[in-house]
Amino acid sequence: MRFVVIMDPISTVKVDFDTSFAFMEEAQKRGHQVDHCVNTDLYLDRSRLYARVSPATMQRDPRAPITLGPAEDVCLHDVDAIFVRTDPPFDSNYLWCTLMLDRVKHDTFVMNDPHGLRQANEKLYACYFPELMPETVVTSHKDRIRAFLKRIGGQAVLKPLGGMGGEGVMVLKEGDPNINAIIEATTDNGRRLAMVQVFLPEVKIGDKRILLLEGEPVGALLRVPQNEEVRSNMRVGGTAVKVGVDDADRRIIATLAPRLRQDGLWFVGIDVIGGHLTEVNVTSPTGLQAMSRLDGKSYVSTVIDWVERRVRGAGK
Repeated sequence: MRFVVIMDPISTVKVDFDTSFAFMEEAQKRGHQVDHCVNTDLYLDRSRLYARVSPATMQRDPRAPITLGPAEDVCLHDVDAIFVRTDPPFDSNYLWCTLMLDRVKHDTFVMNDPHGLRQANEKLYACYFPELMPETVVTSHKDRIRAFLKRIGGQAVLKPLGGMGGEGVMVLKEGDPNINAIIEATTDNGRRLAMVQVFLPEVKIGDKRILLLEGEPVGALLRVPQNEEVRSNMRVGGTAVKVGVDDADRRIIATLAPRLRQDGLWFVGIDVIGGHLTEVNVTSPTGLQAMSRLDGKSYVSTVIDWVERRVRGAGK
């Protein structure tokens, strides 16, 4: 098969961390051709979608995990699968990419569906399921944020809507002399929306990442924050700990799954703290390598097996 992976430049790859790299490496082991491009390499010509791609060779060398061959133009209607794996933020180039990929998804399997990607801001998508979330408001207004903080007891978490990996996540506490400055920085002085959620003390125990494939759990890991840090993302030093999927998690997944399938969000990472859904990660959910190491299973193989079945089922 021929897979095209739309992602960030290869200079960003962390060989033992990145799920995108793991997908590409597993596909290579199976003899599939794997091509790399960035989202600005896509182009339309007479309503056909093409990309300038480079054949990728993967090796577990942190200094050069991916080597690219000579670039060529390929018609994306003729390849077997496209993996959309560009990291947030969701900027204008990402939007144009999803709009162009809409033209090819009936001929080529795309993971995740471009329409679903446009629907699913990683913070806001969870708001379709308020019964699963901690108490939340989304606003750009300082007075509304401060009123919410007072209403919920004086401690909250403030998140930019476009961040990833814990970037820009701040704790708000009534009485903190820096509170106005924190709100102003996150909201760009009221010009940018942000999400504010009641602080969940269970975050000290850890933030559970559960990876879902077609609405079913693949596995889970617990990301435990360092020292006094409230962010548990591994990008900011969180430690991955083995954990299972419990009954509370299964109730969350059962509620989410029909909507995820409807939106073509096939490979998704959900974040759960203290039994509450906090985020739904759809652009480039990660954690698969750490989860595989902790559980002694090749979850990467599980996903690539599934993609191969989808392609064969589509008659490619």
